[in-house]
Amino acid sequence: MILDQNIQVKTYCDNVLDAIGNTPLIRLNKIVEGLPCTVLAKVESFNPGLSAKDRIALKMIEKAEREGKILPGGTIIEATSGNTGYSVAMVSAVKGYDCILVAPAKISEEKQRALRALGAKLVICPTNVKPEDPESYYSVAARLNRETPNSYYINQYFNPDNLLAHYQSTGPEIWQQTNGRLTHYIASCGTGGTLSGTGRYLKERNSKVQVIGVDAYGSVLKKYHETGQFDQNEIYPYKLEAVGKNIIPDNVDFDLIDQFVKVKDDEAAHCARDIATMEGILVGYSSGAAL
Repeated sequence: MILDQNIQVKTYCDNVLDAIGNTPLIRLNKIVEGLPCTVLAKVESFNPGLSAKDRIALKMIEKAEREGKILPGGTIIEATSGNTGYSVAMVSAVKGYDCILVAPAKISEEKQRALRALGAKLVICPTNVKPEDPESYYSVAARLNRETPNSYYINQYFNPDNLLAHYQSTGPEIWQQTNGRLTHYIASCGTGGTLSGTGRYLKERNSKVQVIGVDAYGSVLKKYHETGQFDQNEIYPYKLEAVGKNIIPDNVDFDLIDQFVKVKDDEAAHCARDIATMEGILVGYSSGAAL
């Protein structure tokens, strides 16, 4: 074998953040047997922080750095009910920032231990309170930002760089990996960044691509999409993390989304288990909900 000495191959990452993105698209087989189509999973657990949230954490923090919203030695603050906290803690650790994460009580013990292992300070708030309640994790995160000097509140639900991260990375990756042949894009919807950012890119490339959002029973998103009305009666306790919301995030582009489908807690859990035992891919409940 003759090696071309002119080829430049980078054999290592400068830090763990360089490993974010370019995740594989894997064909599902047993679990979708009988379906008259190819079903591909964008396996974001190949990111170093084990989820798609690595993309948005890096994007939003680096944008804040460029704009001078966070300075060396500062503190990153975020409200999180899912994987964003892990990604924010990871990026903060690499960049040398303190990290305060505010989460609802339903966040799993495993996630709490992982967040603390990355050096984050964790503040736990009641789960079943209204967003405007002073004790909600949204309100507490905003208050801590006001009280903490040289701090930056990421606010993923209303930060446009959340959506932009997926528009600039996840969408192009999926388009290239499928050679533009996909017909449907399905993703769980919480903040709306993954669904709307990726969906926007794909629809710009092919307006016929159907963008389908997965919502949770106990969330307002599906009803709001169908009626344009915020229905308080849709809100009740549920266990799914990072799926659905009791607010309307700016990053959910309802005009872009063709349809929402609601999934129950047990349906998501059982499907996540089936993906593991039938396809050998460990995923969380939000991925189970999407499938």
